[in-house]
Amino acid sequence: MLTREDDVDAHALHARGWTISAIARHLGHDRKTIRAYLAGGRVAGERARAGDGAFDPFVAYATARLKEDPHLWAMTLFDELTALGFAQSYQTLTRQIRVRGLRPACEPCQPAKDRPVAVIDHPPGEETQWDWVELPNPPAAWGWGRSACLFVGALSHSGKWRGRLAESMDQPHVIDGLDRVTRELGGLTGVWRFDRMATVCDPATGKISASFAAVAKHYAVSAKTCPPRHGNRKGVVEKANHTAAQRWWRNLPDDITIEAAQASLDAICVARFDQRVKVIDELRATVEVHAGRERLRAVPPVRFPATITVERKVTANARVAFRGNHYSVPPELAHSTVIVTARLDHPTIDIATVAGIVVARHRLAAEGTGAVVADHGHVTALNTAALAAFSQAVPHRRKERIPPGPAALAAAAHLIGPPPEPGQVIDLSRYAEAANQRNTLT
Repeated sequence: MLTREDDVDAHALHARGWTISAIARHLGHDRKTIRAYLAGGRVAGERARAGDGAFDPFVAYATARLKEDPHLWAMTLFDELTALGFAQSYQTLTRQIRVRGLRPACEPCQPAKDRPVAVIDHPPGEETQWDWVELPNPPAAWGWGRSACLFVGALSHSGKWRGRLAESMDQPHVIDGLDRVTRELGGLTGVWRFDRMATVCDPATGKISASFAAVAKHYAVSAKTCPPRHGNRKGVVEKANHTAAQRWWRNLPDDITIEAAQASLDAICVARFDQRVKVIDELRATVEVHAGRERLRAVPPVRFPATITVERKVTANARVAFRGNHYSVPPELAHSTVIVTARLDHPTIDIATVAGIVVARHRLAAEGTGAVVADHGHVTALNTAALAAFSQAVPHRRKERIPPGPAALAAAAHLIGPPPEPGQVIDLSRYAEAANQRNTLT
């Protein structure tokens, strides 16, 4: 069985013109095996284990014990399993631990500091190194939150590098960055080097994911991941990350647009970073000259069909911004959130509500041109809605006398309640007359 890495290597070498026999000798496999994988008859990483079903009942126990003690001797585990009914050999146990990856890596026992290092030789055209760098505090107008993402690719031999701004680190943005930066660097190397990013491989094992294996096959390259705690394995791109953060991002103005920021990065790479002088193979020259000696292959004319999905806020005039252009939506979606979906190398984009209902489909305009792509129906509906919002009523004068009207008086009467019932009226004149008569008699 071929691993996913060997499968990618086999396709990459076959695309470069290697014979099946040469690939088989290089990878250490039989020619029939290589031929079957190249023909698509077998899938990398999938093989029915013969006779391994007897170990299945003991997998949970072995996994738990090795998780508790990563340094547990296999012979000690063999003694414990034997007492539990394991009837197979010690060699079978060690093979199952190895094949199933049951023993976890012990990070505290693998220090990355204070160890000797060696300079890694990179022949021309051998390797491109890739990495993400988070750039804090992007301009607020971008709407990217607390940090922006820059996907950087660097040629290991010459040190030439380029970067692409992105608002997300998901796999579609990785694929988009890979294609764009590769074309800016001038072509493909034989190997792509990554750290253990989840969009490329399984971070725990370093094995390439099935979805990214298809990408590597499309570009006919070998995808390699760094060993754990060996970030200096891709020191060229790490230095490019540091340069991008300190010499470009640090003094980027607040009022710059995303497209203008990307253009400024491309310009400084050409004007400054490509003109650095380096000594490689006893040749003192600029990075640009050394990059011209790289043996690069042509990039496929069609990009890998990844689908980019981003959220956008609709403006008051029912427009959605996407990569330097604006696209119209129905006016009732103004100030709401929509989902923009764009497939690489596809001529159209879709705009949908958060519920997934597609409300607009537009032809994709060239990036960064400031174009406004509007559907005629959307324009008509927007004009209608805007005109309907106007009123013919005369505005009130600021000092006009407007006393409470009937409705207000009725509401006040309801709040005050009914008037009190009239009581008995006493006539005080009768009391005065009676008092006078009494004084007369006396």
